[in-house]
Amino acid sequence: MVQEAEKYKSEDEDHKKKVEAKNALENYAYNMRNTVRDEKIGSKLNPADKKKIEDSVEDAIQWLDGNQLAECDEFEDKMKELENLCNPIIAKMYQGAGAEAGGGGVDDDAPPPAASGAGPKIEEVD
Repeated sequence: MVQEAEKYKSEDEDHKKKVEAKNALENYAYNMRNTVRDEKIGSKLNPADKKKIEDSVEDAIQWLDGNQLAECDEFEDKMKELENLCNPIIAKMYQGAGAEAGGGGVDDDAPPPAASGAGPKIEEVD
Protein backbone atom coordinates (compact mmCIF):
# COMPACT_ATOMS: atom_id res chain seq x y z
CA MET A 1 0.00 0.00 0.00
CA VAL A 2 2.86 2.37 0.79
CA GLN A 3 4.44 1.50 -2.56
CA GLU A 4 1.22 2.38 -4.36
CA ALA A 5 1.07 5.69 -2.53
CA GLU A 6 4.65 6.46 -3.57
CA LYS A 7 3.85 5.52 -7.15
CA TYR A 8 0.78 7.74 -7.26
CA LYS A 9 2.60 10.54 -5.48
CA SER A 10 5.15 10.63 -8.26
CA GLU A 11 2.43 10.57 -10.92
CA ASP A 12 0.55 13.33 -9.12
CA GLU A 13 3.67 15.51 -8.96
CA ASP A 14 4.29 14.99 -12.68
CA HIS A 15 0.68 15.87 -13.46
CA LYS A 16 0.89 18.95 -11.23
CA LYS A 17 4.02 20.18 -13.06
CA LYS A 18 2.33 19.61 -16.40
CA VAL A 19 -0.79 21.55 -15.37
CA GLU A 20 1.28 24.39 -13.93
CA ALA A 21 3.35 24.65 -17.13
CA LYS A 22 0.20 24.64 -19.26
CA ASN A 23 -1.45 27.30 -17.09
CA ALA A 24 1.68 29.46 -17.12
CA LEU A 25 1.81 29.39 -20.92
CA GLU A 26 -1.90 30.09 -21.21
CA ASN A 27 -1.75 32.98 -18.72
CA TYR A 28 1.30 34.51 -20.39
CA ALA A 29 -0.25 34.28 -23.84
CA TYR A 30 -3.53 35.88 -22.80
CA ASN A 31 -1.81 38.55 -20.70
CA MET A 32 0.47 39.43 -23.59
CA ARG A 33 -2.49 39.58 -25.96
CA ASN A 34 -4.35 41.91 -23.58
CA THR A 35 -1.24 44.04 -23.11
CA VAL A 36 -0.78 44.53 -26.85
CA ARG A 37 -4.47 45.30 -27.31
CA ASP A 38 -4.38 47.93 -24.56
CA GLU A 39 -4.48 51.35 -26.24
CA LYS A 40 -1.90 52.88 -23.91
CA ILE A 41 0.68 50.21 -24.60
CA GLY A 42 -0.27 49.08 -28.08
CA SER A 43 0.01 52.60 -29.43
CA LYS A 44 3.63 52.81 -28.23
CA LEU A 45 4.65 49.65 -30.06
CA ASN A 46 6.14 49.62 -33.52
CA PRO A 47 3.38 48.22 -35.80
CA ALA A 48 5.69 45.45 -37.07
CA ASP A 49 6.59 44.42 -33.51
CA LYS A 50 2.95 44.53 -32.47
CA LYS A 51 2.05 42.25 -35.38
CA LYS A 52 4.85 39.82 -34.42
CA ILE A 53 3.55 39.58 -30.87
CA GLU A 54 -0.07 39.22 -31.95
CA ASP A 55 0.79 36.47 -34.43
CA SER A 56 2.97 34.59 -31.95
CA VAL A 57 0.35 34.82 -29.22
CA GLU A 58 -2.38 33.56 -31.55
CA ASP A 59 -0.11 30.69 -32.64
CA ALA A 60 0.54 29.79 -29.00
CA ILE A 61 -3.17 29.87 -28.15
CA GLN A 62 -4.01 27.70 -31.16
CA TRP A 63 -1.19 25.32 -30.22
CA LEU A 64 -2.59 25.10 -26.69
CA ASP A 65 -6.06 24.34 -28.00
CA GLY A 66 -4.72 21.52 -30.15
CA ASN A 67 -2.23 20.11 -27.63
CA GLN A 68 -4.07 19.87 -24.33
CA LEU A 69 -2.33 16.57 -23.59
CA ALA A 70 1.21 17.75 -24.37
CA GLU A 71 4.00 17.01 -21.92
CA CYS A 72 5.39 19.48 -19.39
CA ASP A 73 8.58 20.16 -21.34
CA GLU A 74 6.58 20.92 -24.49
CA PHE A 75 4.59 23.58 -22.62
CA GLU A 76 7.81 24.99 -21.17
CA ASP A 77 9.48 25.08 -24.58
CA LYS A 78 6.52 26.90 -26.10
CA MET A 79 6.57 29.34 -23.18
CA LYS A 80 10.28 30.09 -23.68
CA GLU A 81 9.72 30.55 -27.39
CA LEU A 82 6.94 33.08 -26.76
CA GLU A 83 8.90 34.88 -24.03
CA ASN A 84 12.01 35.11 -26.21
CA LEU A 85 9.98 36.87 -28.87
CA CYS A 86 7.83 39.13 -26.66
CA ASN A 87 10.13 40.19 -23.83
CA PRO A 88 12.72 42.06 -25.95
CA ILE A 89 9.99 43.95 -27.79
CA ILE A 90 8.22 44.98 -24.58
CA ALA A 91 11.53 45.89 -22.92
CA LYS A 92 12.47 48.04 -25.93
CA MET A 93 9.11 49.79 -25.71
CA TYR A 94 9.56 50.54 -22.00
CA GLN A 95 13.12 51.77 -22.54
CA GLY A 96 11.89 54.08 -25.27
CA ALA A 97 9.10 55.37 -23.03
CA GLY A 98 11.56 55.89 -20.17
CA ALA A 99 13.91 57.86 -22.39
CA GLU A 100 11.06 60.08 -23.54
CA ALA A 101 9.77 60.66 -20.01
CA GLY A 102 13.18 61.28 -18.46
CA GLY A 103 14.85 62.85 -21.46
CA GLY A 104 14.36 66.45 -20.35
CA GLY A 105 17.91 66.66 -19.05
CA VAL A 106 16.84 67.81 -15.60
CA ASP A 107 19.15 66.64 -12.85
CA ASP A 108 17.14 66.00 -9.69
CA ASP A 109 20.25 66.43 -7.54
CA ALA A 110 21.13 69.85 -8.96
CA PRO A 111 20.51 72.88 -6.74
CA PRO A 112 17.65 75.19 -7.74
CA PRO A 113 18.61 78.13 -9.94
CA ALA A 114 19.55 81.36 -8.18
CA ALA A 115 16.76 83.87 -7.59
CA SER A 116 16.65 86.56 -10.25
CA GLY A 117 15.12 89.23 -8.03
CA ALA A 118 11.84 89.20 -9.94
CA GLY A 119 9.90 88.21 -6.82
CA PRO A 120 8.12 90.55 -4.40
CA LYS A 121 10.16 93.06 -2.41
CA ILE A 122 9.95 92.87 1.33
CA GLU A 123 10.39 96.12 3.19
CA GLU A 124 11.12 96.35 6.85
CA VAL A 125 8.76 98.64 8.74
CA ASP A 126 9.59 100.30 12.11
